[in-house]
Formats: sequence, C-alpha cells, structure tokens
Amino acid sequence: MATATDLAGSTTPPSGPPAKKDRTHWLYIMVIAAVVLGAIVGLVAPEVGQALKPLATAFIALIKMIIAPVIFCTIVLGVGSIARAATVGRVGGLALAYFLIMSTFALGLGLLVGNLIHPGEGLQLEPYDSATAGENSHTVDFLLGMIPGAIPVLPTLVLALLVGFALQSMGSAGEPVLNAVKNVQAVVFRLMMMIMWVAPIGAFGAIAAVVGATGWAAIGSMFILMASFYITCAVFIVVVLGSLLKAVTGVNIFALLKYLAREYLLIFSTSSSESALPRLIAKMEHAGVSKPVVGITVPTGYSFNLDGTAIYLTMAALFVSTAMGMPMSLGEQIGLLVFMIIASKGAAGVTGAGLATLAAGLQAHRPELLDGMGVIVGIDKFMSEARALTNFTGNAVATLLIGKWTGELDLEQNRAVLAGERPFDEAQVEAAAH
Repeated sequence: MATATDLAGSTTPPSGPPAKKDRTHWLYIMVIAAVVLGAIVGLVAPEVGQALKPLATAFIALIKMIIAPVIFCTIVLGVGSIARAATVGRVGGLALAYFLIMSTFALGLGLLVGNLIHPGEGLQLEPYDSATAGENSHTVDFLLGMIPGAIPVLPTLVLALLVGFALQSMGSAGEPVLNAVKNVQAVVFRLMMMIMWVAPIGAFGAIAAVVGATGWAAIGSMFILMASFYITCAVFIVVVLGSLLKAVTGVNIFALLKYLAREYLLIFSTSSSESALPRLIAKMEHAGVSKPVVGITVPTGYSFNLDGTAIYLTMAALFVSTAMGMPMSLGEQIGLLVFMIIASKGAAGVTGAGLATLAAGLQAHRPELLDGMGVIVGIDKFMSEARALTNFTGNAVATLLIGKWTGELDLEQNRAVLAGERPFDEAQVEAAAH
C-alpha cells in the first residue's frame, strides 16, 4: 500500500534487498481446510461442534484486542495522506472527492443488498456462555481471560482524528510524530498478521459450532452471502463503474477488463490487489493517462478507494446482525454507514485489516454482535478475491476518469491500446522491478 510520502513522489519502487517470500497463500489454504473440516464435524458430531465454540470466541477476542490500535494508526496516517494529496492541486482534490463519493455509494449498495436478501436469517447464533458450558468452563474462562479486553472504538476514532489534524497543523514539526506512528503501525500490522495465522483455528471452531447447531441451514446461509456478494461486486463493476466510464470517457468497461486480464489473474491467485500495484501504474500510463495523474491517483486510491471492501463491510455487518437475531434499525444502519466511511480508509495494507474494520463498526454500534463474527472469519477468505478485483477495477476506472476530467488523458492512445493495436511492453514492469 502506498504511504503518505508516496503520494506525490516517484512511482518507481526503490532498490533494496529482495522482499521476503509471501506465504499468505498457505494461510488461505489452511482456512479453507479448516472451514471444510469444521462443517464436517458440525454435521457428523453436532455436540462436539458446538463444544468447539470457545475457539472462535478466543479468536474474536484477539481481533477485538487489536481493533483500537489499527483504527488509531491508520486514521492518524490517513489524515496525513489526505492533507498531502490535497496539496498536490486539482488532481489530488478531485481524486479525493471522487473516492469519498464512490466509497459512500459502495457502502450504501452493500446495505441495500443486505436489506433485500437478509443474509444469515434463521441461523440464531448465540455467544459463548460459560454458565452452560459444563464442568470445563472454568478452564475455558481462565484461558479466555488471558486475552486483553477491547478498547472503546468511537473515542479512539475521535482521538485519532484530532491527533491527525493537530499533527497536520504543526507542519514539518509534526513529521517526527507521524513517523513514530508509522513505526507503531508496522508493529500493529505485524501483530495482526500473527493473529491471522490463528484464523484457521478460529474458523474451524466457528463453522463447527454454527453447523453443529443449525446443520445444513448454516451452509446454505453462508453460500447465499458469498453468492450475493460476488453478484453485487459484478453489478457494481459492469453497471455502475461501466456506465460512469462510458459516459465520461467513451471507454467500454469490457475493453478495460480485457486489457487488465493479466493483472486479474495475479490478483485472483494472491487474493490481494496490492500485488498488481506496479503493473496498474505502468498500464495506466501506457493507456494514455499522464504520469503525474497516475502517480497521484493510483497510490491514493489504494488507500481511499476500496469499493469492494466497502460493499463487503456493510453486507457482512448485516449478515452478523441478522444471524444473531438482532437486526439493525435504519438509524443504526445509517450510523454504521457514516462510521465505515471513515474507518474503511484503514482497511487496506495488511491481511485481516478488513476484519478489524468490520469488528470496529460492530463494536461501535452493537458490541453484542461481535460474538457472531466467527462465521465471517470462516468465509472471509472466500470473498477476498471479489473484494480485491473490485478494488483494483475501481482504481483503474478512477484513474481514467480523473485523467479525462483534468485533460490529462490521451484518448487516441487509449483507444489504440484498448483495441490491441499498441500492446503493452512487459519489459516496463520488469525493468522497474529490478
């Protein structure tokens, strides 16, 4: 993910020691295996499955523990990124305004679909209750008590906003503090990754417990949520982004999707749009958008224009509230929407940050719903590809739109490239990577 210092700088990656090999694909495989095994245990031995609920409760407690640090660091640094992007002139200001509007629209779309399909209906999830857990409850309670409690989210959010704006008002004198927060964020994100490696255990316990309690109904409900999310993302890309792109630039969305086909394969294999960031920068420049516009819009969009994540956050929140038998009122949904507009700006850059943001929204509005997040942990990985692909497409479209609005898009070059008349030279990316 691009940081605040990257927004107006060079887009060429700095040379240095080779990056560590990404092993998160093993985490993905482990979560899938845990979900399948949990479903089998829940169907074959329901009582055993329900007894495994504390595994999910412990994992959610770890997520709750990390919510406040994640929110604080990302919002403080996010305010700095917004201020820096706005200082680069019309391009930065226009990009930020567009990102805010589209993120809000995507969040609202997630709420709309969630209210139409009522995902999670009939699951009747219940939090872990030590009073009904039997003679082993004392040991379980002791182990759960070792995990630190959650810090209130809304005060943390307000404090982070105030600190962020205060540091911006200090100018260069605030840079050391911002750098210190950036270092703390690196520690927090490393801790988040450590927690995510425990996700397979939490997913196993959560799926085993819910399937053990409700049988095939749980599997069907989770499938409905996943299918609805994929369909919603597809509609958002083809109808919303496609119509906007056609109206402003005359570009066909399917031509753009074909042009970015190799990047989609890369994202699908890694479940992260971050892996395709250098390629998107190179391809947008080749597609006729000026280098300054690409250099500002793409890195900023990777932090602030997360359409797929926005749709996921509101749909998942409604799924949990419905599954717990505690549906949100209209006022609570609007409050959740406002909260997510701010908090979703920190849902990028590390595996699990989206879960932390979702947990933050639930804790801020309905803390009792957090215990139902275990099921989301189990199926989160199945929705990660759609999130990443939608985020990536949203940033590609945004770059073309900002280029057109600022007069920095060469339409003749763009049409020739998308028509296949001027193929992209892969050496551009390879040269930048070495």
